[in-house]
Amino acid sequence: MESTVARKPRLGIGMVGYAFMGAVHSQGWRTAGRVFDLPVEPHLSAVCGRSRQAARAAADRLGWASAETDWRDLIRRDDIDLVDICTPGESHAEIAIAALDAGKHVLCEKPLANTVAEAEAMVAAAARNPGRIAMVGFNYRRTPALSLAQAMIGAGRLGALRHIRLAYLQDWLVDPDFPLTWRLRRETAGSGALGDLGSHIVDLAQFLVGEQLAGVAALTTTFVPERPVLAGMSAGLTASSGVDRGRVTVDDAALFTGRFPCGALASFEATRFAQGRKNALRLEVNGERGSLLFDLERLNELHFFDGTEPGAEAGFRRILVTEPDHPYLTAWWPPGHGLGYEHTFVHQARDLVQAVADGTQPSPSFADGLQVQRVLAAVEESASKDSVYTPVSPSDAGEGRAS
Repeated sequence: MESTVARKPRLGIGMVGYAFMGAVHSQGWRTAGRVFDLPVEPHLSAVCGRSRQAARAAADRLGWASAETDWRDLIRRDDIDLVDICTPGESHAEIAIAALDAGKHVLCEKPLANTVAEAEAMVAAAARNPGRIAMVGFNYRRTPALSLAQAMIGAGRLGALRHIRLAYLQDWLVDPDFPLTWRLRRETAGSGALGDLGSHIVDLAQFLVGEQLAGVAALTTTFVPERPVLAGMSAGLTASSGVDRGRVTVDDAALFTGRFPCGALASFEATRFAQGRKNALRLEVNGERGSLLFDLERLNELHFFDGTEPGAEAGFRRILVTEPDHPYLTAWWPPGHGLGYEHTFVHQARDLVQAVADGTQPSPSFADGLQVQRVLAAVEESASKDSVYTPVSPSDAGEGRAS
């Protein structure tokens, strides 16, 4: 007997790149429509990579219907409505601009580009194609606890903000013989820990405060200036090296302070040299009425200090962010059954599909990604000038505030 349920219209997805980010984006696209009641159905139409054999194997493994070896061919396909860019930063601008001008929606991994000029060109492409959606993939915004934190701050639970402290710590580069992957070359990655990790915490700071950073003072360093040349790369951060050595052209760590227009002070630390820290993103927000704490390694929890309570009873309390009325939790498991890293990409896919269906621009937009790029540029400028305080170039008219 045939089903009488009306079939939802399809949104054809084409993804460029299939390594670590490609795999987790695929998980998000595969799962979003099976968990949330979406107005259109994401269809994994094609994945693109340079090697035909590897791309076909990735398509089979990750659930894509077909494979391409040239992103230009992918963009030209009539069954592709949205292009998902999961490549190194060097190609973000070229692919995104071409996709937007071809009438496609675009999701681009962070950081948006390798330079401010590239990011500005991407924002201009989005502006001249107003019917297309252009979003940058800062997935940690989609952690339910951080979405809750932003709502609490916006509702005034902390009062006027005083401090925000953010650190993103990893240790996968502590071995000086780890090979020279693309993430360690400026021409492909744009920057090192600053862009890879620092972009996340800059975006989160502006997301939580609701303002753009006004200026920064910074230090950056490269602890290991030369590494073995890359011989092979597998999934995630696993790589093998050859016998030759090459120069590292990006930072290994960045440390900087910043100021928001509201008067709040911020501190940021991003490093891939923190022994024992695998993916430790931690933040604290202090306001006149209270404080919030978050640790990505305990991502279902948000800690709140209510400074309006009597001193004899006051103290940080844990909020287990798994209730149906918490952000994104209506479609998941019973209270107490926590989510993980990959769920942020499911939420990202959900929000993007909904925006496409509604014809509304989601956040973070390309303009938000450009603002982060301007902060990164100011950090590098400050570090090159012995940490002198460096204003962040403000958004142009029409780009909007942090959203």
